Amino acid sequence: MTETEQGTSAGHGTVTEPSGAVDEPSPVCTDAIWRLPVTVCRITQFLGERTADALLERAIASTGDTLKPSMIRDREVVPDVRRSRSCQGFAAPELMAAIDDVLEAVEHTLGISCRYTEPDYSLNVHNDGDFYRPHQDTSADFSPRRLLTFVYYLHRTPQPFDGGELRVFDAALPLHTDTTGKWEERTWRDWEPEHDSIVFFPPTAWHEVRPVGCPSKQHADSRFAVNGWLCSPDPAHRASHTPGHDVSR
Repeated sequence: MTETEQGTSAGHGTVTEPSGAVDEPSPVCTDAIWRLPVTVCRITQFLGERTADALLERAIASTGDTLKPSMIRDREVVPDVRRSRSCQGFAAPELMAAIDDVLEAVEHTLGISCRYTEPDYSLNVHNDGDFYRPHQDTSADFSPRRLLTFVYYLHRTPQPFDGGELRVFDAALPLHTDTTGKWEERTWRDWEPEHDSIVFFPPTAWHEVRPVGCPSKQHADSRFAVNGWLCSPDPAHRASHTPGHDVSR
């Protein structure tokens, strides 16, 4: 019998490769992992001293009932994962106008399109001991309309707190499996929450807010940030988004 006939007669329906064909093992280690840095766009002195200071005073004035415990996935408070306070109704039209002005360059750098998007943002306040564990801002089953994340930082100077860096993790993808690398295997870059600076990055990127230390524990000494996204229009309202619409591009 030939090798092919032997495989068929055994009832497996398989065909054995000719004896001359031998698969060579890959020379790449089975534990090899891609390290893919995530591109972050950062702009300092974004609004200028006068505008930034006015926005900071507005943020400091957001106290009492306007601030609520921050939620994860927009639906639940989980103090072990995220600890901060948020103001959903915070208005920052001057910031939105500045973002729109630089958006073309950001799109080009990140390789994305935010045409006809609409902003969704809030004020986030981190004080002593606050943090946000590693997370993504969007996924296939959570807020899939988010196309771009932005974070604008505000605080008193000199900086009255320490920590609070934005840590953005590089993608870590094993070459020979379908799972992502363990957290302890990942590499990252930390971005300082510098006053009047803004960062843009893909919402699919894994990132976290490092723990904040604020010795005074005073609200005015907090790490303030306007955190938001540019989102594709809700399909239910897509027809209303035309090139002349004043809140989209």
